[in-house]
Amino acid sequence: MEINNIGNNAGLIWNALNANGRMTESKLKKETALASADFYTALGWLAREGKLNVEVETKGSKTCEYYTL
Repeated sequence: MEINNIGNNAGLIWNALNANGRMTESKLKKETALASADFYTALGWLAREGKLNVEVETKGSKTCEYYTL
């Protein structure tokens, strides 16, 4: 995987979060239409740059992660 592709994929995720606000992993993956490996690599890129927040909510026995900028 080329570094430029990772950066471009990170941009897709950033733009989706910027446009839609807080999103679950499944909604974000669907919105960006990235393959799993590309999606998680791009998330790592954004996290490493400090441009991604992960919020965890627990309701009863269900835990859900939300991504935000």
